[in-house]
Amino acid sequence: MSAAIQVEKLSKIYRLGEIGTGTLSHDLQRWWAGVRGKEDPFLKIGETNRRDSKGHSQVVYSLRDINFSIEEGTTVGIIGRNGAGKSTLLKILSRVTAPTSGIVKIKGRIASLLEVGTGFHPEFTGRENIFLNGAILGMRKKEISRKLEEIVHFSGVERYIDTPVKRYSSGMYVRLAFAVAAHLESEILIVDEVLAVGDAEFQKKCLGRMGEVSKGEGRTVLFVSHNMSAVSQLCQNGILLSNGQVELTGNAASVIQQYFKTGYDNDLRPSVDNYRSYNNANSPVKLTDVFIKGFETVIPKLDMNQHPEIRMKLEVLEQIKNANVSVTFYNAEGVKVGVAFSWDDGFFLSAVPGLQELRFRLMNTILSPGLYTVSIGINQSTHTTSWDGIHHYPLFEIENQDNVKTFTHRSWGTVHLNDNHWELLQS
Repeated sequence: MSAAIQVEKLSKIYRLGEIGTGTLSHDLQRWWAGVRGKEDPFLKIGETNRRDSKGHSQVVYSLRDINFSIEEGTTVGIIGRNGAGKSTLLKILSRVTAPTSGIVKIKGRIASLLEVGTGFHPEFTGRENIFLNGAILGMRKKEISRKLEEIVHFSGVERYIDTPVKRYSSGMYVRLAFAVAAHLESEILIVDEVLAVGDAEFQKKCLGRMGEVSKGEGRTVLFVSHNMSAVSQLCQNGILLSNGQVELTGNAASVIQQYFKTGYDNDLRPSVDNYRSYNNANSPVKLTDVFIKGFETVIPKLDMNQHPEIRMKLEVLEQIKNANVSVTFYNAEGVKVGVAFSWDDGFFLSAVPGLQELRFRLMNTILSPGLYTVSIGINQSTHTTSWDGIHHYPLFEIENQDNVKTFTHRSWGTVHLNDNHWELLQS
């Protein structure tokens, strides 16, 4: 199978705060270097694009020496934190902007949906913009007409199809834009985070359509999203960008795992205060720390057969009686795996003022390999607002294990359903 997209040593630099290089002489230097076939002189002073720190140069790399290849007919998720370079990469692939250096080889026509309004003229009606988009892609009028009814039906804006799109809401705009991009006959479909504008029903519809485009029609799909569940569901492979560079390429599951681990490996455990989800000033108890016993510095890698022991440090301000503690587990895609209530296990939290430590052990639950986060809540009743709690705290990682009591492939699911009842019934 040949490559639909081939990227080699791709870089893109920007000068902060100004258009061009800032001076006519610098613009001429860059132009003359290009004429002579030399490297852009400003590449030498460019710095890595770290949005959370102050640099020493006004020239930054939005992308730096990017290399990857995408096979025809595959669906690839491009993920990374804000400012990682995802949108810049898609704009280069869509030919919206040119790279500063490097080579991009693309096989086939590209339909892209980068942001609300891309490729639409606000004064044209929805119908006219469908034909405009098709013409930009190099399609004949007959080809567009053949798809027109299907596009309008999918978008759900039939009543407004002959109204200028400047009067559309952002949701209607993106509905029509996605319908056009997904149904016109291009070999490559590029979709940015713009789907987040649509409602839940339309997002589900879009994911289903992208699955059809990739698996049913054999087209290549590039999908950028912060919704890791959607990336996991839709994409076979992934590319993780970090500060303008490729940190990892591979199957989607491994790339998502690395995305969640970035920023925690080899560092001290993050403070629970950064994950606090409640701010109840009248709470009689405060959760001050959560950790796995014996691994106080980094996210530990565990064997589920050892029954991981979670410790919670509490600062009790007033005496509490018969309180409930909940521990909710989430996998790397943010999907809720399950919840444990202390009351269900016959434990009622009662404590006098002072520093206390609570122990919780996973006994008969077996989780698949991967990174897990927890949300913890403490309350007097399941029907009242929690006194205190944290949300999505990165806690531990389950390693791949060659053990019959655990399963070693994420494709098998998240939780191992064991201790079940089986019986052969006589006919």
